[in-house]
Amino acid sequence: MRPSSALSRRLAVAATGLVLTTGVAACAGPQGAGDEAGSGTGADAAPRKGGTLTVLNSEAQSDFDPARLYTSGGGNVPSLVFRTLTTRNREAGAAGTEVVPDLATDTGRPNKDATEWTYTLKDGLKFEDGTPITSADVKYGIERSFAAELSGGAPYLRDWLIGGDTYQGPYKDPKGLASIVTPDPKTIVFKLRKPEGEFPFVATQTQFAPVPKAKDAGAAYEEHPVSSGPYKVVENENDGERLVLERNEHWDPKTDDERKAYPDRIDVRSGLDEAVVNQRLATSAGADSAAVTTDTNLGPAELAQIGSDKELAARVGTGRFGFTNYIAFNPKVKPFDNPKVRQAISHAVNRTSVVNAAGGSALAEAATTFLPEKEAFGHQPYDHFPAGKTGDPEKAKQLLKEAGFPDGLKVTLLHSTAQNRATSPEIATAVQEALAKAGITVELDGQEPNSFNEKRWSVKDAPGFFLSRWGADWPAGSAFLAPIFDGRQIVANGSNYNHAQLDDPAVNREIDEINKLTDLKAAAPRWGALDRKIGEQALDVPLFHPVYKRLVGKDVKNVVISDWTGVLDISQVAVR
Repeated sequence: MRPSSALSRRLAVAATGLVLTTGVAACAGPQGAGDEAGSGTGADAAPRKGGTLTVLNSEAQSDFDPARLYTSGGGNVPSLVFRTLTTRNREAGAAGTEVVPDLATDTGRPNKDATEWTYTLKDGLKFEDGTPITSADVKYGIERSFAAELSGGAPYLRDWLIGGDTYQGPYKDPKGLASIVTPDPKTIVFKLRKPEGEFPFVATQTQFAPVPKAKDAGAAYEEHPVSSGPYKVVENENDGERLVLERNEHWDPKTDDERKAYPDRIDVRSGLDEAVVNQRLATSAGADSAAVTTDTNLGPAELAQIGSDKELAARVGTGRFGFTNYIAFNPKVKPFDNPKVRQAISHAVNRTSVVNAAGGSALAEAATTFLPEKEAFGHQPYDHFPAGKTGDPEKAKQLLKEAGFPDGLKVTLLHSTAQNRATSPEIATAVQEALAKAGITVELDGQEPNSFNEKRWSVKDAPGFFLSRWGADWPAGSAFLAPIFDGRQIVANGSNYNHAQLDDPAVNREIDEINKLTDLKAAAPRWGALDRKIGEQALDVPLFHPVYKRLVGKDVKNVVISDWTGVLDISQVAVR
C-alpha cells in the first residue's frame, strides 16, 4: 500500500528529524528492514542485477579521495569504488563485526609480537583501466595519506608505523616510508613501533586502497579517483553533491566475496533537507522507489506517524552502532577533582529522561558502561553507581555531604547548540533537571558546534563538566578505550579525546598487553574487564547508546545491517 498523500505531507514538514552521526567511521545492529536481519521490501523475490540505485543524503560525499576519507570497514559509497587489504564481513548482525580479506588473501600474518604484519595480494586484481594492482600501489596509496594537503583520514598509521610520526608524504619525500616494504608485486609488509593485534581492522580503512602513482593528481585526484572496486566514478559535481557511479568492467567478482554490486548505476544526490529525504523515501515515487539514504535517520515524530502504516513500517531498517553518549568530567577542575562529587552526579542522573530527550526508547538505549553492549567490544555489564531508571537523588545528597557540600553545589555544564540529540540542549536540560533534585544547580553553557568542540577537545580550556560522545572506528575494545583513557594519547596542543586526562601506568600497561594479542576473541574479555576497572573511578557518566532508524524505497531489496556500522550496507542492495 502506498502511503497516503496526507502522511507524505506530514513527513515533509516534520521538524524533528534525528541525525546521530558517527563521525568516524564512523558509522550497528543486527536488524534490517522490518526488523528482520537481511530482509527488505520484496523479500519474497531474489535480488537481481540491474537498474539504478538512488542515494538521497543530507551531507555531500565530499573529499572523495581514499587518503582523505575517514571510513572503516566499508558498507557505504566509498567501499563501492575503493577496495582495501581487508574489509568487514558483509553479513547482518554480529557476524558483520568480523574482519575478512578483501584485496589480500587473508587478514594478515603477524610476527610473534604483532609488530610486523605481512599481506599477499590476490591474483587477478585490476584497476578500472585494466592495469594490474600491485603492492607498490597499496604502499603509495597509504603514503600519500600522510601528505598535509590530503589530510582528513584516520590517524592511526602516523602513530603505529615506524617513522610515521615524522613522514610528510611522497610529494615531499618520494623515497617513501621504510616501514612499508614491498619485496615483490604481491607482497606488502608493515613494520610497527609497538604491538598492534588489531592491525587487520585498520587495514579496512580507505587509506589502504591502492592508488597508481602515475594517475595521482594530488588534491584533484578526488575528481576522478581510479577504481579498484565494482564501480567507477563517472560524475562528481560540486565536491560530491552529486556523484554518479557506473560499473567497472575490470572488477572481477571472483576476487571479491563481499560486494554484491547488483545495480548497474548508482546516483548519489546530497545536500537535501533531512525531512525531504524522509518524505521522498516514504512516498517512493518514480526513481525514489529504488532509493536509500546513508546518512539520514528518522525522528520520533516521523516514527510515530510511520508506526500506523504497516507498509512504511516494513521499510524501516534498525541498527545499533558502537557509540556511547556520556557526561565527561575533567578532574583537573574543581569540584570534579573530588571523586565523591563525580559519584554523586552519577547516582543523580535520570536516564529515562535522557533517553526521552534523545527521541525515546526507539532511538536510544540507556547505558551504564562505557563499552557498548556488544560481544565484539568485550562488553561486561556493570553499574558502579546505580541511579535506577529515574535517578537516586538521596544517595547523591549523601555523597555530596561526604564531599563537603551539605547544602549542595552549583556547576556549569557545557553542551552544543546543535540539534544532534547527543550533546544537544535537550540532553543538557534532562541532566540539569535530574541533578536539581539532588541539590545540584546546573547552569547550562550552550556553544555553537565549532566552539563546543574546541573547548571539549582542549587540554588547556576544557571545563570540568560537559557532554561528549565517542564512536569506535571498528568493533573492538581498543578503538573505544585507548583514545579515551590511554595517558599517552593525551594531546596537549590539538584535539584531545582523553577528557579526564587519565595517565594511569596500570591502565596504559594493560592496554599494551591486550594490544599484543592477535586472537581478538581472547582480547575482548580483557577490554571488558579494563572498562569495568576504569569505571570505578567515575571519570564519566555513560548516558545512552543511539539506535538508527532509516527508511528505504519500496522497491529496495536485500537490506543488510551489521553490528559494525549500524546502517544499511549499500554494497548488498538490489533494486530488481
